[in-house]
Formats: sequence, structure tokens, C-alpha cells
Amino acid sequence: MTTLNEWFEKGITPEEYIAQMQTHKENLEHVLKTFTLPEEESFFDALSSKKLRAIAITEDWCGDAMMNVPVLIKLAEKTGMEVRMLLRDSNLELMDQYLTNGTARSIPIFIFIDEDGQEVAKWGPRAAKVQAFVDETRASLPAKEDPAFEGSQRLVFTKMVAAFKEREDFWMAVYEELKNTLDK
Repeated sequence: MTTLNEWFEKGITPEEYIAQMQTHKENLEHVLKTFTLPEEESFFDALSSKKLRAIAITEDWCGDAMMNVPVLIKLAEKTGMEVRMLLRDSNLELMDQYLTNGTARSIPIFIFIDEDGQEVAKWGPRAAKVQAFVDETRASLPAKEDPAFEGSQRLVFTKMVAAFKEREDFWMAVYEELKNTLDK
């Protein structure tokens, strides 16, 4: 079985990930440029002292990843944390160890490891506040058998991606959950 250290080494840097993006690249770059971490020096110092590294299981077509990955990158830059990205669809052996609700290959998943490569924490795929928005937005969809489902689903996805790109309260919810996960 591949160790988390080996998975980390297999990953690509955030810069390499962004450079190869085909979908949501502009949206991700917008969030990365616009999101600002709050001033929390004691948390940043404490996190820096843990010398953690992060593995992000992601794909560029994922709206959640488009919003969450920049928050992780900003936190990593502030605390000196190395991050490596692994594409979900070509790393299912790892992905299947981090299924949402035991069944879903939902992304992104952030795995935080210590200097020895031991898992310290994991987070993902979505902040609770964002999940509530997604659930509420999807509630308007007709049944899958309804001929209007496909068109309605496209509209829902468009609405969600727009919110993920623009809603700073969502970005802050992701940050707060990451902070709570790592501040233990």
C-alpha cells in the first residue's frame, strides 16, 4: 500500500496544477487573487510550528475545488506549508480511502500530514454553509425523469459556480472550517 509520503511526492505543486487547468482556471485564479486571510498571527504561528504538509485530491472541473483550493493555497503560503495536488480520476486508490459518506468520490479532499507522513487531519469536500446553499439550490430541481431536469441542472450548476466564485462568505466558511480542523 502506498504511504501518504509517497502520495505527497507523487503530487504536483499548486502552480503546476493551475498551469495545467482547462476548466475553472480563471475562476480559481479570481478567488486566489481576491481572498484575503484574516489576521490571526497566533493561529498561523502555531500551524507553522506543526510543519504539516497537505495533499489535495482535486480536479479542475470541480466547482468546489475551484473555490476551496485557493483558500488552502493562501493558508499554505502564510504558514510555509507545502501542498501537492493529486488528480482524483488518476489516483482512485487514494481517493477511495477518503470517500464522502463511505460512497462518494466527492472532492476536494485535503489530507494534512506531519513530517513522518502520518495523517494529522483531513477536510473536505465542502464547508457546512456551502453544503446548505447547495442543498437549497438543488431542491428546486425537477425529478430526474422530468424532461426539464437536464436544462434545470445546468442552470443550478451555473448558479453554484457563480456563487463559489463571488461569495466571500463562502470562502471564509471554508477557511474557518480548515482552521477548526487544524487548530487541534
